[in-house]
Amino acid sequence: MPSERALNFLIFGKYSLQYIHHEISLTFPGNGWISGQMQEILRSTGHQHTVSYVRIENREAVLSEITRVEPTHVINTAGARGNPNMDWCETHKQETIRSNIIGAANLADCCFLKGLHLTHFGSGCIYDYDKSHPWGGPGYTEEDEPNFTKSFYSYTKVTSEKILRHYPNVLILRVRNPIAADLHPKNMIVKLSQYEKIVNVPNSGSILPSLLPGALLLAENNETGVYNFANPGTFTHNEIMELLKKHVWPSLSWSNFSEEQRKILQAPRSNLKMDVTKLEKKLHQYGYDLPSSHEAMEEAFKKVKQLQEARG
Repeated sequence: MPSERALNFLIFGKYSLQYIHHEISLTFPGNGWISGQMQEILRSTGHQHTVSYVRIENREAVLSEITRVEPTHVINTAGARGNPNMDWCETHKQETIRSNIIGAANLADCCFLKGLHLTHFGSGCIYDYDKSHPWGGPGYTEEDEPNFTKSFYSYTKVTSEKILRHYPNVLILRVRNPIAADLHPKNMIVKLSQYEKIVNVPNSGSILPSLLPGALLLAENNETGVYNFANPGTFTHNEIMELLKKHVWPSLSWSNFSEEQRKILQAPRSNLKMDVTKLEKKLHQYGYDLPSSHEAMEEAFKKVKQLQEARG
């Protein structure tokens, strides 16, 4: 069961952004995407939370924030993911290292020294389908050795996870193809809607409205270790676009790549299925059951539609 006492969370990961898409202008002031969603969840509880502006690679600043806030728990949603996509990391390797490796390790170490639980939002983009894990076959578990480092982003995520695994105070949640009930530019549905051509390969995905309450449950109960943080089942990009067309943008159109996608990318992309048995079992212990990826997506798209209608 969740902790009955009020906890104090310190969240790292914050920025502001203006976004224009499909003739809609939206502003997302002062919050990282996942950070903002976690704050909404925390506001619905009796827990306190503070959001930090400091860079996680700045050791003195991180320690100063911990001393100032005196948190019981820390959440890290910071990290270099690239803008507009992970190809950015190929040409900004030092910045990516600073955030994804040095910063993540620094924050974990500071929390360890202070006796604090850290929830770290990592990445599932560290695997790719292979002979042992083909389409329709078994998914990758938390104990499978990562086999995808062909993009620099994935390389840094593999490296940071290998380091963070050695800290007994750290909960690592592997996010993959994140989707939420909003039109934020980091939302996978918004990214896909900008492309004329997409791949159509089954993948695991993290439907955040259904998963983030589970992240809080794990943190409240001081769970540690690595979890594939995705919904059961897989979906294709075409299935996402069909739902987006059904609920949000009826005029949406697209076509599929064959082999030519690689020619326009600076780095290859991973495609994979994650085994979420460990996550399902643990959350079930706390009375929380995950919906399938398709069920969760349907609900998320309905909420996006309601958001559109409210905006007129």
